[in-house]
Amino acid sequence: MPQLIVRQIEENVVRKLKEQAGRHGVSMEEEHRRILRDALTGNGKTRPSFKDALLAMPDVGHDSDFRREPQIRRGIKL
Repeated sequence: MPQLIVRQIEENVVRKLKEQAGRHGVSMEEEHRRILRDALTGNGKTRPSFKDALLAMPDVGHDSDFRREPQIRRGIKL
């Protein structure tokens, strides 16, 4: 099986990888494999659609809170 060596990784990235691997109960190497596999093969979590993201927003505030003042029209030269 091929190997991949990644050099010059920032200390904070290595620390976060180690912490995440510990939370999942696997080695840093296995966690790295999982991250790469999920990112490149699409087996990771899928993002919600824009519609689902909007529907998940809490219904707070009043419409007037989001009203915009009229904008000054300016001519543009093309």
